Amino acid sequence: MDTDNTPPPIEEDYAAVERRGQPFVSLEDSPQVSISVMTPPPPVLLAEPFSKPSEPLEGFPEDITPPENFAMVCPYIYRSGMPKKRHFGFLRRLRLRSILTLILEEYPVQSQKFLEHEGIRLFQFGVAGNKEPFADIPENIMTEALCVLMDRRNHPILIHCNKGKHRTGCLVGCLRKLQEWSNTSIFDEYRRYSAPKSRSMDQQFIELFDVRPVLDQIDPENVPDWPTTLYPLQGHAEQ
Repeated sequence: MDTDNTPPPIEEDYAAVERRGQPFVSLEDSPQVSISVMTPPPPVLLAEPFSKPSEPLEGFPEDITPPENFAMVCPYIYRSGMPKKRHFGFLRRLRLRSILTLILEEYPVQSQKFLEHEGIRLFQFGVAGNKEPFADIPENIMTEALCVLMDRRNHPILIHCNKGKHRTGCLVGCLRKLQEWSNTSIFDEYRRYSAPKSRSMDQQFIELFDVRPVLDQIDPENVPDWPTTLYPLQGHAEQ
């Protein structure tokens, strides 16, 4: 009597395999090479277009990719990492009047040509950043930079350093103190852009920064129309 020793086809419930954390493998077509692995699609990251360059769409004259870490700080003030050539189209649409950079190095030649062509004024306050144990941001430099931001004749303006994280975060944090933000809100915003490498020295610098020298130096006639900034200015003038 002939006995069929061929093993039955292997079938396994997909859900059972998933419960063990293994990919589902189909062997029903051929036991040699026909294998299909069912894995979930990768998650969609909403911030991805801001961190990776995209190819220009066919039929469009130029790419309009924002620089890394780009965001609006408040009306007519923006922040980002170092703009590169592929970001010039996007910057052109902001109709910038000024750029404030915190990098120490000489500004790139191609960027200088772009600013000259667009009539954009460059303010450079080179600082090394707060890095233990010796480097820190001079308060007088931060005061001068804030005076530029607090003059609406320089708006619209873009603030940037290399990555748009630590030095830019310190300047924005000090600006928030002028806008009477709480420290909790200031630090939350700082960490949102500096993660995963937030610096405790940056947050200490923001917390201890004295805004009174800024109030002494800015022109009240040309401060931006931000109610939260106008109130401390009025109170300071009455003292």
